Amino acid sequence: MGLNVTTEDVSKQKKAFLRKLYIAHAIDSEQHNLLSLNKLTGMPRRTLQDSIAALNDIGIECHFIQDGERNNSGYYKISTWGPINSAWVDTHLQTITELLK
Repeated sequence: MGLNVTTEDVSKQKKAFLRKLYIAHAIDSEQHNLLSLNKLTGMPRRTLQDSIAALNDIGIECHFIQDGERNNSGYYKISTWGPINSAWVDTHLQTITELLK
């Protein structure tokens, strides 16, 4: 997937795909819950929830790891990137974040 495009050229579907890659990268880089992902990305909670739930649609397996007594105490963890090359995402992260603005 080439990223030689401007933000005006990015379709809604491509932006949703890039958002999933960005969120998966954040989750794989360190332990995050919805609150910390919201602070990191500035994305609304509902957008984050929908994107995380849809990671499986692109082959990325993500699970919530319960860590404490409360229901929302814990963090997300990527168990496999499936067909996605996580090193590619890491290399193109700056471009991905620029296209998501």
